[in-house]
Amino acid sequence: MPLWLQARCGLERKSVVALGVVLAVAAVLAGQHFWAGGTQPVAAPEVVRPVPLSAREVPDAADPVASAGPSEPGAGPPAIVVDVSGKVRSPGIQRLPAGSRVADALRAAGGVRPGVDIEGLNRARLLADGEQVVVGAPVPMAGAADTGGGPAAGTGGAAPGAAPAAPVTLNTATAEQLDTLPGVGPVLAQHIIDYRAQHGGFRSVDELREVNGIGDRRFADLRNLVRP
Repeated sequence: MPLWLQARCGLERKSVVALGVVLAVAAVLAGQHFWAGGTQPVAAPEVVRPVPLSAREVPDAADPVASAGPSEPGAGPPAIVVDVSGKVRSPGIQRLPAGSRVADALRAAGGVRPGVDIEGLNRARLLADGEQVVVGAPVPMAGAADTGGGPAAGTGGAAPGAAPAAPVTLNTATAEQLDTLPGVGPVLAQHIIDYRAQHGGFRSVDELREVNGIGDRRFADLRNLVRP
């Protein structure tokens, strides 16, 4: 600056330099503000679609874990229903898991009463749904009540070939009880017991045809005298 201007304004060189710097900075800020104040493209906001209630709160039916609710009381493997009667502590209908055996039915019925002979009862036999397990009740023999002196002498307690007064249960009958059926002797009775042990019991009377030694004619004589 000319000396006359400095003398007139009373400014020193340092003050003039500082004033120049301030003016330069102010000019730069003004230019930047002007440049930033221009129009800029603005993008439209993204449309957010609401999520359906079914997708947010309903579990996927294909997911076995999500769709499985709390287990119902008693839920488990398929059950069978058997009737345990005779000389047990709690006779009646028993519901057991599939694959149970006679021993399981006796245990569910409270066990066998003391002193009852169950030697002829196959406790390892598999049970079938709807089956009846009779404990300690011998099958009535024909003519036993008419003798007056008790059952007739012999292994089976009745005359050979005499038909029993009640159907013989194939799944629980002993060899002596099977021997009372017409046309069934000790050998054929043992064949019936062997078949019963190998196949887990009789599901129907028709399975008696598959026993070795029983033909169509003998089956026709026995079908009304026995039950599974």
